[in-house]
Amino acid sequence: MLADLPTYLYLIFGFSVIYVWYWLYKASNKNKTYVLITAGWILLQSILGSIGFYQNPIENPVAFALLIPPTLILIVTLFLTQKGKNFIQNLDLESLTLLHTVRIPVEIGFLWLFTAGLIPELMTFEGRNFDIIAGLTAQIVYFLYFKKALISKKVLLLWNIVMLGFLLNIVVNALLSAPLPFQQFAFDQPNIGILYFPFNLLPSFIVPAVLFSHLVAIKKLLQD
Repeated sequence: MLADLPTYLYLIFGFSVIYVWYWLYKASNKNKTYVLITAGWILLQSILGSIGFYQNPIENPVAFALLIPPTLILIVTLFLTQKGKNFIQNLDLESLTLLHTVRIPVEIGFLWLFTAGLIPELMTFEGRNFDIIAGLTAQIVYFLYFKKALISKKVLLLWNIVMLGFLLNIVVNALLSAPLPFQQFAFDQPNIGILYFPFNLLPSFIVPAVLFSHLVAIKKLLQD
């Protein structure tokens, strides 16, 4: 079914994965453990997506548990364990802020996926998705705070909180639009794109990385 998708759609999501991986890598000061864990996870998810592991979520709901929960468990572990706290403490806030620019190509990709019939319109910026605002403002906020010191720490904190809200909004709508037992929206055109490679890397890597970046930024800004 996905054989007819244009090459640029695969390229934009491939670029998005690399972009997020790079800025987290830079934020971690080139941490080797980060490289091993993320590279292994991306490879595993790429293989599972390519072999159609996620394509029957109703018949195989356990498979869906490998798409999102592992990264959420990892995030919670990082915030609760001492090694995780040390890792978070050493993360670079500038790099984490620039990471959010990825939400521009992702949202453009969403529009194309909607046109291809793989996600509902409500997941695009023409529907209920305001996440592109985070991508469009990330570079501006970075420049005003880190380069020119024209905005305060409170403004950066508020930006992270509001953009986190936008992220959670689209995550909830995406989950409730997926062909799962708890589906509530978009029955005529459900969110099936995330069940295929490389789009499964969005919920399994890109979204958790964006979530993690916001949570770390909020924690750091509240502590300073």
